[in-house]
Amino acid sequence: MSLTVVVADDDYLVREGISRILDSAPDITVTAVCGDGDELLAAIGREEPDVVVTDVRMPPSGGDEGIRIANRLRRTHPQVGVLVLSQFVEPEYAVALFEEGSDRRGYLLKDRIHDRDAVIGAVRELATGGSAFDAKVVEGLVSGHTGAPTSPLHALTVRELEVLGEVAQGKSNAAVAESLVLTKSAVEKHINSIFSKLNLAGAQEVSQRVKAVLLFLDRGGR
Repeated sequence: MSLTVVVADDDYLVREGISRILDSAPDITVTAVCGDGDELLAAIGREEPDVVVTDVRMPPSGGDEGIRIANRLRRTHPQVGVLVLSQFVEPEYAVALFEEGSDRRGYLLKDRIHDRDAVIGAVRELATGGSAFDAKVVEGLVSGHTGAPTSPLHALTVRELEVLGEVAQGKSNAAVAESLVLTKSAVEKHINSIFSKLNLAGAQEVSQRVKAVLLFLDRGGR
């Protein structure tokens, strides 16, 4: 079944580039291309797309237009996935995007748009209710908070911090085990300990775990 996508970015070259990448996929059709937030909202109402790909900053506000529209769509169009693109690592925007839930939400840096598979894969993932996270943003959160003297991350062991870094990138337990050369059961024990120490026990799905880690890290150094 073909997926429909609306693309929004105030940079003509960027939005045209994204549109061409997405249109190259046999199961994706770009139905509208917009240059600002007002055009995007109008296109969403008109096209009822499966996924929206939008820049973080756009006219008319010039601020976090993309994030605000994504959060608005939680209420008006809950089945629409939103992939937000950012020029720089801005963890606060990622946290704001996932604050109301991680399902059908994604955050990628713009330097990833040259990776055809990454962009198309993210759109497909969001259309089916999943999430997409840029590892560089997660790394920025981790590096910014592990050194904070008040961060609960200091309760974790060195190995648990390594496992947390892998989990925060959305890796499965099996992938973490392979990356760190551990058994799957050992990874499961570390993860249980991590989420117990961080008071995040109960998050079972990968997307939920990553969302919880992002939210925790944003609060951890404050």
